[in-house]
Amino acid sequence: MGKIIDFNCTFDDGGGVPESVMKKYNLKFPDAYKTCEFMVSIAKGIREEKGVEYSLIPFCHTVEGEAMGGDINLGNEIAGPRAKTYAFDNIDDLSNLQDIDFSKGRIGETLKAVKILAEDGENPILMLNGPFTILNALIDPKYVFKAMRKTPEKIDKIFNYLKRNLSSYIEEGKKAGVRLFSYADSTGGVNILGPKMAEDVARNFTYLFLKGLDIGDGNSLLLCPKTSFALIGTGLAKWGEIDLGEEMTYGEACIKHVGEYKFAGEMCIKNTNYVLKSGKLKELILL
Repeated sequence: MGKIIDFNCTFDDGGGVPESVMKKYNLKFPDAYKTCEFMVSIAKGIREEKGVEYSLIPFCHTVEGEAMGGDINLGNEIAGPRAKTYAFDNIDDLSNLQDIDFSKGRIGETLKAVKILAEDGENPILMLNGPFTILNALIDPKYVFKAMRKTPEKIDKIFNYLKRNLSSYIEEGKKAGVRLFSYADSTGGVNILGPKMAEDVARNFTYLFLKGLDIGDGNSLLLCPKTSFALIGTGLAKWGEIDLGEEMTYGEACIKHVGEYKFAGEMCIKNTNYVLKSGKLKELILL
């Protein structure tokens, strides 16, 4: 068995909207996070400012958690959306969560926004969060870690709920015209969970979740390198290669060759200037 190598992320995991884009559209916080019209303008503004071919949306990591019942503070110009108070104080309460209604709330507005972006000829990347990031918006993490150690059967039930709803989110995104998705769990890396728990999550959540997705034949999913390395390190995946025919940035490669690979994840999609000098894109192949 290999070893899970951590990926040293140099990007801010808090999401957020650049002040320059807010000024350009004369917006005030928390408007940026509320409606599809604002989301579309901001997504285009960020893409233009960075000079890339894609728009990352939404702009925070709390959309799924809010849709599951989380109490979210939408933030201000200093700090983005985060849990206002924990909606649950008992791990058992999470077992009774209702499936997401994708027609309502900010998650519904997000899906409307990506649909507009796709119809406008943009390349929206719908960003999904993993279990620990989502649960951080619902319950104090100490209860999650305690349950993983002492009552893993309860966590398995919650994991199944999250897998089902994230899979449905992707299907709703595909209906809206999204071709490229991303998945990250910034609070679920080996540096936080430790090797044993990180391996358990890779085996009992991430691998099963990805295996069950209908990805390919026109769409693809980008993984945070922390997630990719966890799958590689536990022997659940291996690297393959897509020949690009020329040198290009990681973002360009992911967009131009979407559908030719199911999963990629050698670099963070936020690293817009990372150049694939080999002319090859690493594809993550699940075993």
